Amino acid sequence: MRIAGKTALVTGGTDGIGLEIARQLNAKGANVVVVGRDPGRLAAAKSEGFATIEADMSTKPGCDRVVDEIGGAPLDLLVNNAGMGGPRDLVNDFDLDLTDRAIFLNLNAPMHLIAAFLPILRERPEAAIVNVTSGLAIAPSVAGVYCATKAGLRSFTQALRHQLRDSRITVIEALPPVVETRMTAENPHKKMSASACAAEIVKAIETGKKEAYIGATKLLRIVSEVSPATARRIMIRY
Repeated sequence: MRIAGKTALVTGGTDGIGLEIARQLNAKGANVVVVGRDPGRLAAAKSEGFATIEADMSTKPGCDRVVDEIGGAPLDLLVNNAGMGGPRDLVNDFDLDLTDRAIFLNLNAPMHLIAAFLPILRERPEAAIVNVTSGLAIAPSVAGVYCATKAGLRSFTQALRHQLRDSRITVIEALPPVVETRMTAENPHKKMSASACAAEIVKAIETGKKEAYIGATKLLRIVSEVSPATARRIMIRY
């Protein structure tokens, strides 16, 4: 895809990987709309020249707000990046309210936006949908709810890609490793920078690469193909 002149919508676009994707798309000439829920970060994004939409996408009304704000305007690129962790302790402190929010934000929200914007995307000369999953979609860690949502989004992405195979829409799955963001602040493992991760995702958009394995997930992919059991034993410790 030629990014210059395209209109892009980036969810979770005021922080972390999403903000870096927005910046890099903007640098390549795209018109970028970012979605977030923190007023301060939205104001900062607006000061960088981005159009902004304030919405809590862990709820259906939040998704509806995004759809209403875009309306029928042309849209060439949808980046479903917004995500959150769920409960890690599934035995002693299984927070079901947090679980429901994580499932909606990580899995339901991308489906809602795709369903709403697919007619617009199909009208464009070229378009792309990017679903940001995780290396944990291949082999889970102890963060069971988060992993389940990302594995679900991976399966959905593969099915969507097949059904859109004869269209002008490229369906891309981006699988980041552990990235330096607020969500991973307490993670002790080595982390990739958000800007480096975003650069790989933007490159996949430009080249039409359908699966973007980023950083350490490239090795995880190889291990999982050779021995899925070994990949599971390694990742369940994370």
